[in-house]
Amino acid sequence: MIKETNNGMGAQTIEASKDLAEKTVFPILLTISLSHLLNDTIQSLIPSIYPMVKDTYALSFSQVGLITLTFQLAASLLQPVVGFYTDKKPQPFSLAVGMGLTLMGLIILALNHSYQILLLSVALIGLGSSVFHPEASKVAYMASGGRRGLAQSIFQVGGNAGSSLGPLLAAAIIIPYGQTSILWFSLLALLAITLLVVVGKWYSGNMHRIKGKSGNNVRTGPVLSKATITWSVVILLVLIFSKYFYLACISNYYTFYLIDKFHVSVQNSQVYLFVFLFSVAAGTLLGGPLGDRFGRKYIIWFSILGAAPFTLLLPYVSLFWTSVLTVFIGFILASAFSAILVYAQELIPGKVGTVAGLFFGFAFGMGGLGSALLGVLADHTSIQHVFRVCSFLPLIGLLTGFLPNIGGRRR
Repeated sequence: MIKETNNGMGAQTIEASKDLAEKTVFPILLTISLSHLLNDTIQSLIPSIYPMVKDTYALSFSQVGLITLTFQLAASLLQPVVGFYTDKKPQPFSLAVGMGLTLMGLIILALNHSYQILLLSVALIGLGSSVFHPEASKVAYMASGGRRGLAQSIFQVGGNAGSSLGPLLAAAIIIPYGQTSILWFSLLALLAITLLVVVGKWYSGNMHRIKGKSGNNVRTGPVLSKATITWSVVILLVLIFSKYFYLACISNYYTFYLIDKFHVSVQNSQVYLFVFLFSVAAGTLLGGPLGDRFGRKYIIWFSILGAAPFTLLLPYVSLFWTSVLTVFIGFILASAFSAILVYAQELIPGKVGTVAGLFFGFAFGMGGLGSALLGVLADHTSIQHVFRVCSFLPLIGLLTGFLPNIGGRRR
């Protein structure tokens, strides 16, 4: 009798634990999204001050591109390693530690007086990002309650909203008051550290949501061969390449493009950049839940290939239509990443951190490489020629047709 009672209690405990795991924890999702907003606001200051540092240090476009390359390489190379390691040995408080590195880089960026130290400061900010993204993405997965697309979108929209705020804050604070005013943004890093300590405590007490839960480690869709999975991951990475090369073009060189072609002021160019980045944030919020509802493959189709008509028109229109088209481009392109990331996690179940690290790292790497190469191209041709070349990148979205149909549709 005792044994039977214990078994019954054990079954009830397992069922209660399963019910808990199925609930979406919105307070944690919102906290990690706010942390992402603060993290990416700090990161977005880097390209926002390019016009200022280009004049201060008399830099070429190639040297401007090298700043982004340094930041993005530091932010990308360690992410798969961090994700792989924390899949095996979770590190709940590594999020706060990573933000501490970002804080150090921010202080050095504000106080430095040489190009070489500038590169060091952005590298430290990049290292902080390499720790933050895979672990924060895992927290979003843990708190999703099975609504993974929605959770990733909530997490991502914080980052994209932060990226959109950077140019406005740079225009309002850094450009009028100089490089040392960047120190004020250390307060954002301190707030983020406080929030991430709270998240770390929740993470410590809820590892059962991702560790040892068979439901998290089993693919619910069709059984796929290793070759199909490998080929699918390659296609997804190529799609990431097309998205982030184009975003590197806009994020890093849009202000120069507007100044060169339409002769707008530096401060006004930051406002136009904010409009684009805000549309990216808005589009991000829809990609994940729509993928949950209709299937991720269809959202990937739309989010990459659907931007092509607008990117192809962009280099040939007036300032008004340039600003309008960038809203459509940002909104459509932004819906891609959450769908791609969750699709990849469903392809390779049980490796949430590794997949997040790989895709975030590759995205950052492609953004950095794109910025550097496009800077060289701009030096040898013109900034307007760069935009004409990049307008064809979304056509790579045609490769989505080769992806298998898996999961992601709610019944």
